[in-house]
Amino acid sequence: MIIDPYDDVVHTRAALASHAPHHGRLTVHPTPGVDAALALAYDVLAALGKPVPLAGYRPTDPAPAWSIAAAWILATPITHLTLLRAHLLTPHRFKDLLTLRRRTGIRLILVCHRRDLRAFLEHELQQVEHSIAEASALLPESEPATAQPRPLPTARPLANRWISLPALTTLKALDETTGPCRCAAAMATARDFFPPVIPPVTEAEVAWRLHRASAHPHLVAQLATAAFTAASTTQLDTARVQDLGPDGTTITLHDHGLRQGCMTHPVPDWARPLLRAAALAWSIEAGTNGPLFSDPLGSTELPSLTDFAESCKLRPPQPPRPKRRRTRRGPAPRPKEPTKTIWPVCAAHYRLSWASGLPDLMRGCPHPPPHTQKTIDRRKKGWLPPDYGLRELRDPR
Repeated sequence: MIIDPYDDVVHTRAALASHAPHHGRLTVHPTPGVDAALALAYDVLAALGKPVPLAGYRPTDPAPAWSIAAAWILATPITHLTLLRAHLLTPHRFKDLLTLRRRTGIRLILVCHRRDLRAFLEHELQQVEHSIAEASALLPESEPATAQPRPLPTARPLANRWISLPALTTLKALDETTGPCRCAAAMATARDFFPPVIPPVTEAEVAWRLHRASAHPHLVAQLATAAFTAASTTQLDTARVQDLGPDGTTITLHDHGLRQGCMTHPVPDWARPLLRAAALAWSIEAGTNGPLFSDPLGSTELPSLTDFAESCKLRPPQPPRPKRRRTRRGPAPRPKEPTKTIWPVCAAHYRLSWASGLPDLMRGCPHPPPHTQKTIDRRKKGWLPPDYGLRELRDPR
């Protein structure tokens, strides 16, 4: 507990300046004029960079928001949470903060801008281990600002642009979800499966968008997994909490022989917090081994995976646009409005004995890159092997 009896703006600025989620420090400035526990939970989620309010739950129920906030705190390196305006806390809001502290083990720092604490707050503090300090000791005045201009934020080369991910070409599937599997799946490389590689610039932009696209961990984790595994929706639906490695570095997706079989994929660094948050939401709320990419809190009316991908401006490569004819006279042609995203049904990852009789359902979209070492090596030579893809898509020889 930090006491700021004179409500000095210097101490408030120092607390706000300490906000650094990537370094484990979170500063929450509560919304003024609101004393609802749900609003404080939304303030914590907003400080984590998540959009609020949450959709899919009862508008007045604060429990899902607090559970999701705890999952994100555990999945990220947050260790300290500083809350301003603590003298305005109500009993139910303070109790929710203590529950968050108990769930996550976070160090809670309350900044009280009055000398005297409220009676209930003094009583509750006697029940927990705490210490009291002056703001001048822990929130000192920062050095005076110099005339140097502030550094500009890091530019994002792909900001506000559509990103075409070849891995999403195989997202839509023709088969139905199979039952749970408890096999010990081999690594994807051992089964000669190599998902499309995402360039570092694109990877950074995809991670930035997914971390800020939704507060629902299961939704962003599912799209992230599709991006780095090239899995279909039926394969994603087979993943359970136990299929995520203990340290979040691997995930196992199951398949009953329609494709390459059950495989374990390495999880890239940018996607590990997303998948850990989805697993932690289950352990916090239900404590059971449920489907990893489903909500243990029972949300409803959330967007489908393809709609969510489009809201993030992520989609599979689209059919090439027709070339515009150049005219010597007349005004310049108006730019075409963005067309609706086409989601192909690609059978490139299915076994040929099962998919050889399927029609072409690519709808003009380009075929995904090769996924086996043999096809990758032959693609480098400039041609596709005769046993890759559907017959209608093979190049004539």
